[in-house]
Amino acid sequence: MAEDDTTRPRAHHDLGGVAQYLCEPVDTSAHSLTDFDREVDGLRQVLGQKGIMTVDELRRGIEAIPEAEYLRLGYYQRWLRSITAILLEKRVIGAAELEAALAAET
Repeated sequence: MAEDDTTRPRAHHDLGGVAQYLCEPVDTSAHSLTDFDREVDGLRQVLGQKGIMTVDELRRGIEAIPEAEYLRLGYYQRWLRSITAILLEKRVIGAAELEAALAAET
């Protein structure tokens, strides 16, 4: 028997219709992007233009974030987490290089 929408398990990133989120109104007011938001979006655009990653890969990476982390992270934080994973996966950057860069930031 084929699965339908009522029997198929919901992926943790699929929040549509989840009762705990239905009571929260959606903020539709205009808001400004932070510098962080713009930098992450710019990074994604450059990586796309250079053929290093696609938006499909970005989405796959976002959807692969474990549920607890996914719910804890903000929108562009999820993007950055996905971008980092993809760059490591494709060996564009190495783990040691990433760790050194993060250590230099603190």
